[in-house]
Amino acid sequence: MKPIWIVDDDQSIRFVLEKALAREELPVRSFTNPRDVLLALEDDEPQVLVSDIRMPGGSGIDLLSKVKERLPGLPVIIMTAYSDLDSAVSAFQGGAFEYLPKPFDLPKAIELIRRAVDESVREEVIDERVTQMPEMLGQAPAMQDVFRAIGRLSQSNVTVMITGESGSGKELVARALHKHSPRGNGPFVAINTAAIPKDLLESELFGHERGAFTGAQTMRRGRFEQADGGTLFLDEIGDMPFDLQTRLLRVLSDGQFYRVGGHHPIKSNVRVIAATHQNLEERVRQGVFREDLFHRLNVIRLRLPALRERREDIPTLTRFFLQKSAKDLGVEAKRISEAALARLAAFDFPGNVRQLENVCHWLTVMAPAQVIESKDLPPELLDGAADSLAPLAPLNGMPSALSSPMVADVAGGAVAPVSLGDALSGVAGVPLGTPGGAFQGLQDTGAPPSLTEVLGVPTTPTWLRDLERDARQRLELGQPDVWDVLTRQFEACLIHTALELTRGRRIEAAQKLGIGRNTITRKIQELGMDE
Repeated sequence: MKPIWIVDDDQSIRFVLEKALAREELPVRSFTNPRDVLLALEDDEPQVLVSDIRMPGGSGIDLLSKVKERLPGLPVIIMTAYSDLDSAVSAFQGGAFEYLPKPFDLPKAIELIRRAVDESVREEVIDERVTQMPEMLGQAPAMQDVFRAIGRLSQSNVTVMITGESGSGKELVARALHKHSPRGNGPFVAINTAAIPKDLLESELFGHERGAFTGAQTMRRGRFEQADGGTLFLDEIGDMPFDLQTRLLRVLSDGQFYRVGGHHPIKSNVRVIAATHQNLEERVRQGVFREDLFHRLNVIRLRLPALRERREDIPTLTRFFLQKSAKDLGVEAKRISEAALARLAAFDFPGNVRQLENVCHWLTVMAPAQVIESKDLPPELLDGAADSLAPLAPLNGMPSALSSPMVADVAGGAVAPVSLGDALSGVAGVPLGTPGGAFQGLQDTGAPPSLTEVLGVPTTPTWLRDLERDARQRLELGQPDVWDVLTRQFEACLIHTALELTRGRRIEAAQKLGIGRNTITRKIQELGMDE
């Protein structure tokens, strides 16, 4: 394994990290300034780079930018004092893997470096696979059947019918059939017959002569002429108007056609590949699709599986599309955690591969960090928290802290497995979800109906009704500290949620909550959340 590079002008920091990493049997190399790092990159590279922000002779932020230009996939951990957290936010925008606040807890620092190493090793394997990516991806048995069929048809000009749900990749298969056929050097022309108005479709397919109709000021070659010597892909053939089906059948039978308004037949040397998401046999029975055309097109049928039938391909496709989206947008490709991949693989994807590609494009733009976690997935892919907690979900689609078993360890700035219920219990002194506990869901407390229930206001969030019941119960029991207990629970819940979304970054959490930096620090101390 390549060494971990430590960059810090503080000799004590370098010494502590070197010894700790040596105990973990991880190779390490130290530098005192960014200039030496850039020189070393000429003939070597690290597995992970851990750099301070402020050093004589250069800034860690500038170093991050220059290193990312050379090694875009390298995990970079930025070390910073609390006074430098604003710079740390900029570091994330520059592609930092994570930041490590000083003074840091040594075991947590080593754990973070370990996580970066694991990510780096996994990405090396993934990058190697991506560079060898074929034109079509799929290890699932159903896709392997499709690949075998394409191989068998590679030396044939036979007409092919591709069936499958929308977004499953029918045009991609058609292009592969064309590329690997004897016509591979000829043109590939695609037309979606469902996307063109009926009045224009005939002209699109067969072309028209000058003056054939109003607006036809020049002669125009149709798709059949454009595809001469190559392949014509007719997508959504099941939606073709009935009268045009007759003309298409004649072309397939005779190998010639007339332009609209034309009087001279034109020879057609075109291989036709058709595709549809509809049941053509049923369309024939309904009398809206010609049976003779169906048999003419249905010489060889290829059925593409839906994405939910090949879930094992979702991780590979996801990583490929994240790389593709990043390249298209000119940004660094984001990585995705195993938990987030598992969440994606469990989704049915009614829009199939096209929907997955759109999700990856969304994540490239919208995910806040370089590593995509489950909470970063778009709203339609998240099952969501319980209905009683749904009103607390942020508007950007990320789940609230109440829906996650993980909350931010605000002392160390990292995410630690602390139950939010336990945290709130420690703050308010009342277990979450027990009689008398705030935010206890839709449990029947035996309390009288709330005012909102009596008035029948449907827009009141569930948690407010629960809070009202809880407050009523406490007041009826004569508890003297109702205001303090519930206020502390409420404030702790908001701060925990904001810190989880910002991965423990207090300044950013304060900005999201609309409070000051000093206010959130004081509240964390008052609520005992940094213990």
